[in-house]
Amino acid sequence: MSNSKANQLPGRLGDPSMSLGTDPRTDPRLAAALSQLGLAGQAAEPPVNAESDVADCIAYSTAAEQAWQTMFAMLGSQGVPANPVDAREETITGRDGNEIKLFIHSPAGHSSDSTPLPCVVHTHGGGMVILTAADANYSRWRSELASTGLVVVGVEFRNAAGALGNHPFPAGLHDCADAAQWVAANRNNLGISNLIMSGESGGGNLSLATTMLAKKEGWLAEISGVYAQCPYISGLYATKPEELPSLVENDAYFLDMNTMGAMVKPYDPRGENATNPLAWPYHASLEELSGLPPHVISVNELDPLRDEGLAHYRKLLQAGVSTVGRTVHGTCHAADCSFVSVIPDVYHATVRDISSFAHSLMK
Repeated sequence: MSNSKANQLPGRLGDPSMSLGTDPRTDPRLAAALSQLGLAGQAAEPPVNAESDVADCIAYSTAAEQAWQTMFAMLGSQGVPANPVDAREETITGRDGNEIKLFIHSPAGHSSDSTPLPCVVHTHGGGMVILTAADANYSRWRSELASTGLVVVGVEFRNAAGALGNHPFPAGLHDCADAAQWVAANRNNLGISNLIMSGESGGGNLSLATTMLAKKEGWLAEISGVYAQCPYISGLYATKPEELPSLVENDAYFLDMNTMGAMVKPYDPRGENATNPLAWPYHASLEELSGLPPHVISVNELDPLRDEGLAHYRKLLQAGVSTVGRTVHGTCHAADCSFVSVIPDVYHATVRDISSFAHSLMK
C-alpha cells in the first residue's frame, strides 16, 4: 500500500466521493443489501435543511415516515425469537393528560408470581420526530430482547411530526418519563426486579434525557442503568463542528446531515433548546451527569452520529459515571438493531449485550 493510501483520512474526510457501498470498512453483507435498495450510495440531498421553514420540515419528515417504515420492516422484522414471548398492550395517562400506549413483551408465561426479571424500557428511533413503537421492526426487537429473559416495555411517545405528531419538545420526553415511572410503580405486577432505559438514535436521546430528567425531578433511584445506541444527541448537524469529525467522515452514509438538520426543527421549532441537555444530551454539564446510574454508549463505526456518542461516553466518565463504550464495526447508523435479516450475528450480539447489562444490574 502506498504511503498516500495508508495515510488517507477515513471515509469522506479522505475521499469526498466515498459512499457506504465503496467504503472498505463496510460489512459486505450490509453493502450488498443496501445496494439492492438503492441505499448504498451517498444519500440524496433532501429538499429541506436546517434553514427551511418549520412547516416544510414537518411536511418532509411526515412524507418520509412511511418509506422508512417499509425499509425497516423489510430488513428488520423477519423471523421469530428462539424462545416464545407473550405480548400485550397497556394504556396509561401522561402528565399532560394524554394517553400513552405501552407495548409489553415478556417471556412466555411470565407473571407477577414468577421470579422477577430485569426490565428494559425501550424508546424507539426516528429522531424524536417520526416512526412508532408499533412498527414491525420494533415489535421484533422487543420480542428478541424479551426472549433472553427480560420484560420489555415499548413506549408510544408523542412525535414532533409524522403520524403521531406534531408535538415538539418536551412532549415525547414527558411521555418516556411517565412510562418509566409507571413501570417502576408497577414492578410487582410486571414481575420485574429493576429497570433500565434503552433506545437507539432519537430513542437513545430520549433514554439519556429521561434519566437526566429523573435526576432533576427526584426519582433517579428508579432507573438502574442506561443503554443508549447510536444516540442522536448534539443537534449540531448543520454546523458540523470540528470536534465531531464523523459528521463529515460518514455524511450521507445512510443518513445525511441536511436531513438530520431539518429534523431538528420540528423538535425545537424556535431553536430555544439548542443547548438544553434535556433536548440534546450532548450539551450536559459534568454536574448534570454526576450521580447517574451505569451507562453503556454503543455507536456504529460508519455512522455520522458516532463521535457525538463517543464524546458523551467520555463526558460520563469524567463525571464519575460507570460507563462502557462500544463500537460496532462495519455498520451504519442503527444497523445492529435494525437489520436482523442482513447481519443476524451482529444483531444478536447487540441483543445479548443489552440483556447482559440489564441482568448485571438486578437488585
